[in-house]
Amino acid sequence: MPSAELMKQNVHRYLELVGEAKADDIAELYADDATVEDPVGGEVHIGRTAIHNFYSGMLGLKAETEVITLRALGHEAAYLWALIIDGGEGGKTRLEILSVMAFDGDGKITAMKAYWGPENFSQV
Repeated sequence: MPSAELMKQNVHRYLELVGEAKADDIAELYADDATVEDPVGGEVHIGRTAIHNFYSGMLGLKAETEVITLRALGHEAAYLWALIIDGGEGGKTRLEILSVMAFDGDGKITAMKAYWGPENFSQV
C-alpha cells in the first residue's frame, strides 16, 4: 500500500501537470490498466493510451490549479481543487472539482473519478 505522503505528492504532481497541460507526463502517472471518469457519469477512459488521448484535449490550455483540501487514507486520496482557466481577454473561469484517486503499491494511479458539473463554474 502506498504511503499517504506518496499519494499526496502524486496528487500535487498531477495537478501541476494539469495546469501545464502536459498529457504525456500526466499519462505516465497512471498504471497501464487505469481508468478515468471525468466527469462522473461521462465516458470511462480505460488504459494509458485512452487516458493520454483524454488529457491531450487540454493542449494549449492556459490554467493554474489550487488544492482546497486533500485527504489520503488507505490506497485512496480525495481532494477538492480548483482549475482556473485563463480565457485571455474573456477573463478567467474557475471550476471547482472533487476528485478521488486510487493508487497501487508503487504510487501509480489506478482509478480517478472527478465530480463536477456546470454549476461548479464561476467567473473570476
